[in-house]
Amino acid sequence: MMGKEIPAGKETSFFIRSKVWIEDGTGKVIFGLGRFRILLAIDRCGSINAAAKELKMGYRAIWGKIKATEEGLGQPLLVRNAGGAAGGGSQLTPLARKLIHEFGKVHSHVLGESDSFFMGVFEKKIKKAL
Repeated sequence: MMGKEIPAGKETSFFIRSKVWIEDGTGKVIFGLGRFRILLAIDRCGSINAAAKELKMGYRAIWGKIKATEEGLGQPLLVRNAGGAAGGGSQLTPLARKLIHEFGKVHSHVLGESDSFFMGVFEKKIKKAL
């Protein structure tokens, strides 16, 4: 048996973990939970710089992920306002808002279904044997 043995009569909870992302036909990542969180942070903070600070990520890393997604989709995700005395900022395009909304629905659905399926299989077949 691999790992630690579970003492008889001891109740243990188990969980399944999943990741969901969108790829193009070549296997290049177009969108996933990380980019989802980046867009939400930009929307909340009003700029890539502020989002980078909130997410504890580098500006260049965030910019690179956004640029890769924009190139993969062939459309912009942000409307960028140049800096200056009044400061710059970024706003989400309607496409970015739709992407967040629809990806959020898909992500929730996949996680919910995988949790239900896992518990049905696990509870019936494996956990009873423990």
